[in-house]
Amino acid sequence: MATSKRIHQMTIGEWEMAFPTEDACADYLVKHRWPSGVVKCPRCGMPVTHPVATMPYKWQCYSCAPDSGYRFSHITGTVFENTNKPLRQWFRVLHMMLTSKKGVSALQVHRFMGFGSYKTAWYMCHRLRAGLANEEFRRLMGIVEVDETYVGGKAANRHKDKRGGGRGGGGGTGGKAAVIGAVQRKGRVVAKVIERADIKTVTRFLQETVNTKVSIIAHDDWMSYRHIPPQLMRHETVNHSKGQYAVGAIHTNTIEGFWSLVKRGVIGTYHKVSRKYLPLYVAEFQFRYNNRENPDIFGEAMKGV
Repeated sequence: MATSKRIHQMTIGEWEMAFPTEDACADYLVKHRWPSGVVKCPRCGMPVTHPVATMPYKWQCYSCAPDSGYRFSHITGTVFENTNKPLRQWFRVLHMMLTSKKGVSALQVHRFMGFGSYKTAWYMCHRLRAGLANEEFRRLMGIVEVDETYVGGKAANRHKDKRGGGRGGGGGTGGKAAVIGAVQRKGRVVAKVIERADIKTVTRFLQETVNTKVSIIAHDDWMSYRHIPPQLMRHETVNHSKGQYAVGAIHTNTIEGFWSLVKRGVIGTYHKVSRKYLPLYVAEFQFRYNNRENPDIFGEAMKGV
């Protein structure tokens, strides 16, 4: 009887020898991302980049920003970006995941690594899984929150034929206009006025705005989200109707925070917005949110006018 050849996996001792320091991990990542050296900017793809002499593992691209230069690092555009954990810890967790025959739970990672929070371990595991699902293993992946909101006056104040149906019905709840949005944690938001929040509309929106093959989509328990075919995209639910608002890193707090900004602006600043022009207001809030850390938001706006 033929037996399968046992594949040798990197042992703990070998891992420690290969990655004794943070610099060793950085060198390894640079070598595997850019075998021929850092010759292209990960943002614009232009071939001219310049190393920052005073900062290791940092490069400057003047094609993106001719005046100041766009600075990127070895973790830009990877699953390790936007994290406060050392690269060596990410490598160790990845090693645990790859050498465990039946996988490793976030609880195990939490206990083994000594993280102060279980949520940290859970987040790292899911982010690494998203990276493994991506053949290029380069793109920034994470949890994308999706939710819808309804903008407009009270149904009782509308004419009877303009009151509309309930959630997901024509025109939104109580005749209000429906707006759907998706936001990447610590990233950009995309929002759009829709006719109704039904399964077809929600699915199409997600396919248009989210890389559904490598993202984890977090949503509430509205049936249009729950009934999204799992083979199309991976999604997780928080059951608001049962008082559940967070399951580990799965929640919709970020997108709800954006809706709060929109509604406070509509009520407090604009007081009243017609459905006809609502997409313009939504675009305004979206632009401000996406440029919240841009020191020259005015200059950015001028590019589009």
